[in-house]
Amino acid sequence: MLFSLVRCLILLLLLTLTGAGRTLMKIKERVRNLQLQKTKQLLLTHTASSRQPLRHVKEGRIHQQLDHFKRKDVSTFPQKFFVNEAHWQRPDGPVFLFIGGEGPIYEFDVLAGHHVDMAEENGALLLALEHRFYGDSINPDGLKTENLADLSSQQALADLAVFHQYISQSFNLSHRNTWISFGGSYSGSLSAWFRGKFPHLVYGAVASSAPVMAKLDFSAYSDSVGLSLMNEAVGGSEKCLAGVREAFAAAEALMSWNASRVARDFGCCQIPKDLDDQIELMQNLADIILGTVQYNEEGVLMSIDEICAVMTNKSEACEEEVEAYNRLVKLSQIYHSTSEEPCLDISHEKTVKNLMDTSVHSGRRAERQWTYQTCTEFGFYQTCEDATCPFSGMVTLQSQTELCPILFGISQHSLPGRIAFTNNYYGGDNAHTHRVLFVNGGVDPWRKLSVVQDRTEEGDEAQTIFIKDTAHCADMMSGRVTDRSSLKKARQEIEKHVVGWLKMAAQERV
Repeated sequence: MLFSLVRCLILLLLLTLTGAGRTLMKIKERVRNLQLQKTKQLLLTHTASSRQPLRHVKEGRIHQQLDHFKRKDVSTFPQKFFVNEAHWQRPDGPVFLFIGGEGPIYEFDVLAGHHVDMAEENGALLLALEHRFYGDSINPDGLKTENLADLSSQQALADLAVFHQYISQSFNLSHRNTWISFGGSYSGSLSAWFRGKFPHLVYGAVASSAPVMAKLDFSAYSDSVGLSLMNEAVGGSEKCLAGVREAFAAAEALMSWNASRVARDFGCCQIPKDLDDQIELMQNLADIILGTVQYNEEGVLMSIDEICAVMTNKSEACEEEVEAYNRLVKLSQIYHSTSEEPCLDISHEKTVKNLMDTSVHSGRRAERQWTYQTCTEFGFYQTCEDATCPFSGMVTLQSQTELCPILFGISQHSLPGRIAFTNNYYGGDNAHTHRVLFVNGGVDPWRKLSVVQDRTEEGDEAQTIFIKDTAHCADMMSGRVTDRSSLKKARQEIEKHVVGWLKMAAQERV
């Protein structure tokens, strides 16, 4: 497809809910910027050859109510959206809605991806709506703590309902235009929930890698990463997992008595003398591996196969613990060789300072807003307190949740109740929804909070596609020659479901 080069870009824009580690955030930002640059170059090439795909894309703003549940409050904010009419078969063609998640949307969200391929095949109008409080969809003072009360998934779903009405009026749509929603990761959950809460507005929903079950202590994330490191189908092995476990144990032990040596070995900007900075270091080292597993074979940093090659490359000259530590140092050096930063910043104080930034420009970074949503709705804290965790046990639930009272005045004791409310409101991984397709990869740690098995009870159904050897949201990209056969087959299955829904809707209108 014309925009195959943007597959990693879209992947990174979708998937930013992967933990608090600063290194992981930087990995995503770096790849996103690189892919944006490549895409702009590609667009210039096709514009020069008289192929101008961007001319079909229109950007707009809709003024949404800040609080949909308080009718007397008339405050609004401008919400960004994109429309692509290039493939639409007027007037009765379907509408494919790409739901924005915890980050900015771009025009490429209606120009590239599997949902765009399907829109071309089915004559659909393409839409993308940015999530409130992210990207450009925010008021100048919107990130102040007192204003973040209007940031929630419930408000986001209400935004989608209002946007549905706005687009229907703008394009003179009727019941003959079948709406299908698409999303990945958090926006995949929104896709499923939009269908569940507003079934009269959206006929079917595709939810890729969607963590619909909120979880306070998401220790299963690290455990799942460990299983992926052992998965021989993607280059893992038991030896690889053992090497990672030994390396982190050695690094933690050495830091307890020689923090200066550890700081020098890993190229840190500071010596991690206090506990908070030591946790930052351990989290950032783990992020290199977490990011690799979650985005395996999607062009992000390395692959599982490449990481395991480093972590199992033993020499006979060193003792086992020292050798494992040195391999982790080597892995860190490989990562930093692609970084423009002179050193690894592990200052916890600076992390907190950045998260307290409420200025407008910080809206495009998304960390503050997403941290707020983890504190108020979802949890998703990737802890390492279990004995099965292959990383550092210093990353605890206490260390992960202490930001809630510091940043937002939200008590840690209130978090379990907030998580329980989310699951009660949406139904967790057992919601009785109809025509929602859950797509998950076997290498993806987030599958643990999604729906991975078909369920049919009393007329309700959960339809699933499980891709045993792919990672997070891999199905959402346009196909490429190097894709695994399982991924190619999964996209065909998704297409069958979507086409089936469109035919079913047409028959119901007769």
